[in-house]
Amino acid sequence: MSRYGVLIVDDSAFMRRAVSLLFEKDPDFFIVGMARTGAEAIEKIKRFKPDVVTMDVEMPEMDGIAALEHIMKDHPVPVVMLSTVTSEGAEATLTALQLGAVDFFPKSSLIKDPAEPKTIGDFLMRVKSAAQARIPLRNKAASASETAETKTKSSPASIDLLIIGCSTGGPSAIQSILPRFTPDFPAGIVVVQHMPPGFTKPLADRFDTLCQLKVKEAEEGDIVMPGIIYIAPAGYQTLFRKTSDGKTRLNIVADESKWYKPSVDVTIHSASSIYRDRLLAVILTGMGTDGVLGCQEVKRHRGHVIVEAEESCIVYGMPKAVYEAGYADRQVALPHIYREILSYV
Repeated sequence: MSRYGVLIVDDSAFMRRAVSLLFEKDPDFFIVGMARTGAEAIEKIKRFKPDVVTMDVEMPEMDGIAALEHIMKDHPVPVVMLSTVTSEGAEATLTALQLGAVDFFPKSSLIKDPAEPKTIGDFLMRVKSAAQARIPLRNKAASASETAETKTKSSPASIDLLIIGCSTGGPSAIQSILPRFTPDFPAGIVVVQHMPPGFTKPLADRFDTLCQLKVKEAEEGDIVMPGIIYIAPAGYQTLFRKTSDGKTRLNIVADESKWYKPSVDVTIHSASSIYRDRLLAVILTGMGTDGVLGCQEVKRHRGHVIVEAEESCIVYGMPKAVYEAGYADRQVALPHIYREILSYV
């Protein structure tokens, strides 16, 4: 059985102790060291070579964001950010994910007294998953041939809806895809990214500044149409419904029965009976199996499925599950997924 060495980075002695106690209860982890600042973290990563790092964002001298930039450039190692659920904390977390952090976890949920066993289990599972993650090079630039293809393509669309599902490593993966879509892309786009409440609105706002299409957090009653990228809101399920005016609208509902809110399975399953063979589902990096049941429905209705290949995945969990279940039409590395999407247009 593998054991994972953890470096805990936080300027708070209380927080360092609280996090270390969580790891000490799990035999799969051992603590290689602790650091109080970003500069100290960089030095201890070089010296102790941990399998995974938990990193606070706000620290004196050198904060977690500045430290992460150095780490990813000189000594790449999986990093899980411990973030605050505030607007500033969410922005810093998204910056960290963009710079190469594998995952993040809300700090407040770990210091509750008592902390919920389910929350602790989720935290340890995600750090374990991060410890096994790759840190691949991601090609974020569109090639000239891809750009030309979007401009010259004139055939009728064969899909009316694209759903992208992802989890761990997802924000950096979708950043390599979403900005490439041009205003003439003829299908609606919905992104389902596993995130806790408070993070999907800042994610949508950030992508709205990067993309050629409008990006917004999905709201109840939104009409699904080309030209808009909808980010499924955290804490809810995003469903589809046909209305009397013939339009397809989003239905945002509370759902306590699912571990993931939003769930890729729930959203894809809801869309498949409406869009049928004009639905394309793309499953990117992420741990677990969310997406398998949804993709099963996609194929039952003669829709289409693309999954990310192992070579580019941060965590080859969700795409692997769909691929091994036999529901993937194509499996390609992240830099080529945009081109594959265009082949369905």
